[in-house]
Amino acid sequence: MIALRQVTFARAGRPLVSDASLQLHSGWRVGVVGANGCGKSSLFALLAGELHAESGTVELPATWQIARVAQETPALADAALEFVLDGDHQLRGIERELAAAEAAGDGEAIGHLHARYGEIGGYSARARVAEVLHGLGFADADFARPVSEFSGGWRVRLNLARALTCRADLLLLDEPTNHLDLDAVLWLEGWLRSTTATLLLISHDRDFLDAVVGHILAIDLQRLSLTSGGYSDYERARAARLATQQSSYLAQQREIAHLSRFVERFKAKASKARQAQSRVKMLERMEIIAAAHVDSPFHFSFRQPSALPDPLLSIEKAAVGYGDHKILDNVTMILRPGCRIGLLGRNGAGKSTLIKLLAAAVTPQDGERKEAKALRIGYFAQHQVEQLRLDESPLQHLLRLEPTTPEQELRDYIGGFDFRGDMATRAIEPFSGGEKSRLALALLIRSKPNLLLLDEPTNHLDLDMREALTFALQDFAGGLVVVSHDRHLLRTCADELLLVGEGKVSEFDGDLDDYAAWMASRRQAEKAAEPDAAAEKNERLQQRAEARANRQWLLAQRRPLLKESEQLDKDLARWHDEKTALEARFADPDFYLVVDRQKNEEMHLLAATLGARIDAAEMRWLEVHEALEKLPAVD
Repeated sequence: MIALRQVTFARAGRPLVSDASLQLHSGWRVGVVGANGCGKSSLFALLAGELHAESGTVELPATWQIARVAQETPALADAALEFVLDGDHQLRGIERELAAAEAAGDGEAIGHLHARYGEIGGYSARARVAEVLHGLGFADADFARPVSEFSGGWRVRLNLARALTCRADLLLLDEPTNHLDLDAVLWLEGWLRSTTATLLLISHDRDFLDAVVGHILAIDLQRLSLTSGGYSDYERARAARLATQQSSYLAQQREIAHLSRFVERFKAKASKARQAQSRVKMLERMEIIAAAHVDSPFHFSFRQPSALPDPLLSIEKAAVGYGDHKILDNVTMILRPGCRIGLLGRNGAGKSTLIKLLAAAVTPQDGERKEAKALRIGYFAQHQVEQLRLDESPLQHLLRLEPTTPEQELRDYIGGFDFRGDMATRAIEPFSGGEKSRLALALLIRSKPNLLLLDEPTNHLDLDMREALTFALQDFAGGLVVVSHDRHLLRTCADELLLVGEGKVSEFDGDLDDYAAWMASRRQAEKAAEPDAAAEKNERLQQRAEARANRQWLLAQRRPLLKESEQLDKDLARWHDEKTALEARFADPDFYLVVDRQKNEEMHLLAATLGARIDAAEMRWLEVHEALEKLPAVD
């Protein structure tokens, strides 16, 4: 169990949470929500021992292993699968001990270590890692690739896989769906629902939270509150609480106004002075209820496009790829004003390539791409964020695009994306990923596009910004094509779903729930139709390892017996020789010519002792060989 008792913590002197107390039970899956900067990641640092509370106590079981997703991954030469396995320190420790025991020829230690290795699932560890890597979008060929060959987003997935497979007691996941596509998000949902670890999950994906967690821990106004259920349950409870608070606030304001009027009216009258004074004291003792405040910091909408030609863009029997590798073929699409298209498909199927074809970022190898003369594309992808000028402020970015627009108008516009005050004029280099994404979206929206092409626009955006973007997209007059792992955005903004896969683009007949079910059935069918080579290989390795461990155990049992038998053979041969020599002396008549009673007694005593030793050794020799015969033979 995790227990916080009157905990206060801060960052850089800024209070984040004050006087918080709560209990989280083992095995709970808890979603952590709150505005950016409210202290969610600091709470994780507190639980991981990286941040100390200003006051209060934080209690966790001392034996718990804690897993978090590392923020950075160096360019290592290690193979991807081995890098993920390195996250299981206990497993790697046993493997090192095994190597040392085998080098030393310590059969007993080898047997014990193999038993421990089996207890922690070491023989199936590589199969588990392979399953997780497959779920996160890696192909078999990726397992042996060096970590250094993967891009930043794929290294984030490797770090996530490492955290998921290390057999932790407490799993702390901070925005794990960033850099994942929808298929990987759906797989991750299933994995997290089946984990036995206690899970704390920071996420701005409401559908993901609803599917995974059973409690919501909200950080708001330096307070922690715990609600049972998913995010939708939390929203309903919060709305009811705010409605009650607002109702109480309005009732109290009416009462205050009534009391104040009475005081003002009768305070000068002697007959009413005591009653007026009583009401003044009532006002002084009254605990003021704050008005409920639910306003989002984001207020923006798409500007009306200058023109809306119909069609905006058409693709006719186009093929697209890179070099000799063709990714999509025979693609035909017509994009009109008001179209709302969501793209579905597995990672690597070609969704981003299709978006690039529509944006003219790649040239079709075959077919035609025709755009209207008045077409104005708003294209959002990760590289748009990377092209921001880090030494410029949000306001400078806008002034560079619109140098003649009054500065106050641009300040008002950028304020709708929560770049207010000093933040509007500060260089963006230290901004978070979410803040940079917001700025890229603000610049895109300002350009008055009539066709929006959005490739994972919600990465790093919090719930309020995602909701504001959703509302803005619903009112957008132009055409929209979007790739997103955020199902809430897809459900509310996409009227048509296209499936990208197997080199084709086709209409998907169903909704997102149908797609999730379709993907699950495909995974099951693939497992049934194609035996898992990795699992079979792992099973063979496990059988070999178990046979080896059994052989080492047998050797460990036989070795001392064989050593003792060898020593007994040597002792018996020596003792028989000594006894035979003594008996030969006793049989010689000359032995009795010299009368030395003490020496004779000593020699007879030695002969008796040798006889006893020989009898005992022969009995032990029989016992040793009987024990050896009971043990199976070693090949």
